[in-house]
Order: sequence, then C-alpha cells, then structure tokens
Amino acid sequence: MSDSQTGSTAGRPGDSASPIPHVLAIANQKGGVGKTTTAINLATALAVQGRSVLLIDLDPQGNASTGLGIDHGRRAGSYALITEGEPLDRLSVGTEIPGLWVVPADNELAGAEIELVEMQRREYRLRDSLTAQDAQRHDFVLIDCPPSLGLLTLNALVAAHSVLVPLQCEFFALEGVSQLIRTVERVRRAFNPRLRLQGLVLTMFDRRNNLSELVAADARGFFGEQVFETMIPRNIRISEAQSHGKPAHLYDPRSSGALAYVRLADELLSRAEREPAR
Repeated sequence: MSDSQTGSTAGRPGDSASPIPHVLAIANQKGGVGKTTTAINLATALAVQGRSVLLIDLDPQGNASTGLGIDHGRRAGSYALITEGEPLDRLSVGTEIPGLWVVPADNELAGAEIELVEMQRREYRLRDSLTAQDAQRHDFVLIDCPPSLGLLTLNALVAAHSVLVPLQCEFFALEGVSQLIRTVERVRRAFNPRLRLQGLVLTMFDRRNNLSELVAADARGFFGEQVFETMIPRNIRISEAQSHGKPAHLYDPRSSGALAYVRLADELLSRAEREPAR
C-alpha cells in the first residue's frame, strides 16, 4: 500500500519519526449490543475526518466485512494474519470510504480458536503480526472482536492500547460489563501493561423508552466519565445501511445514527489528544 492509498499524512495524532497507530479493540462478550455496528461506523467516521484507519474483522461471523460490502468468504483475511503472519498489504482491502481499509474475516477464522491453543505465543499472535507489519501507516487500527472472551478476543486485547465497550440500553446490559472489565484488568496485569479502558458507548438509545434513560443513568452513575457523552440512537437507517453493505455515512449521512457516530469520533479524537504518548 502506498501512502496515498492509505491516506497517510503528516500531522496525524502522535506524529513522530516512528508513528504508532492507536489500536482500539471494540469488545463485549454479549452479542447484539451494537459492537460491529460501532466498529463499522466509527471507523468510517474517523476516515471521513481525514484519519487513515484499518479495521480488522476478528469475528468469525464476518459482519463487519459484509457491512462494508466485502465478500469475505473468497479471500484471505484475519485468519491468515493471526495464524500465518501474512503481510497486511496482501490482506487489506480498500472500501468506498477513502482512507478506510479492512482486513476481512475469512472462512477459516471459525477454527482459529482451536488452532491457537497449540501455537507458541498464542496470546501475542495478533500483536506480533501488527508489530511486524506496516500498521504504522495508519492513525487508527480498530479490531472488531467476537462476542466471547476466547483466544481471538484475548489476542485483540493483548494487541490493543485501549478497549471500547458498546453497551446496549436494555435490561441486564450492565451485568456482563463487569466481567469484561475484570478480563481487561487481568490482561493488563498478565500480558499488556499499556491496556486501558477507553470507555463505554451507549447504543440503541431510545428517548421514548424509560428503560433507556434508566440504563444510561445507571451506567454514568457507576462508570462516571468513562461513559462517552455521545449516545447512539436506535435508528432503522443504520440497520438498512448494513443490509446494503454500506456504512450509515454512505447510505444516509443525515440520519441520526450517522451523525451520532461522527460525534462519537469527535469525542474519541478529543480524548486521544489528552492522552499521554504511547
């Protein structure tokens, strides 16, 4: 990949002689919370704002790939990256959004959990691969994790600088988050001292629903400033966009969902600017 292809330019966050991208794992062991939707649309919003972004689809379901119009069943992707160390420039696929690249999930990824058990440095496979490759061409590397706390998610947490947790505004939403945060803390102590919680983002928020308001209040009461101010509304245009293989920004840039992800990207960038150098 050339610099023009990736959108790599001077003045990126943390620009230095050896720029390091911010590696962000998007994780929640509970399914249906807007994890992949957040990965797709946050990556898009960051790219639209001039950042070079690589999205790694580490979920065997491959929804982040199909949600960006990529037929992930016919090409090598994240399985080859994490188990075989294939170069990123062979695996990265361009999207309709300038500056946004994807390493898609591939068919073999479903068996990676079993294969990783027997591999050396099994927890560090993704981190080693990103360190050895041209990930530094990008400002951000986003990892869409599977809805579990297995070896694929562990690889993402070991490779990441921080974790973003989508939290659905539904009953029992907070129950699984404490388990995930304990896992993040264990990974930080055992494998990745730099890992931290980037924050929680409230998804599928519906102002007409008192339960959404209660979940939001409980989350802010417990986690405080770790909860992003931006809340992602329940919005049919987001679902429609993914069924057409497009991010919301391309499908309907004026929709409430698309605009919310732009605000979330702004908030993420603002937080990143206040962070110490990695």
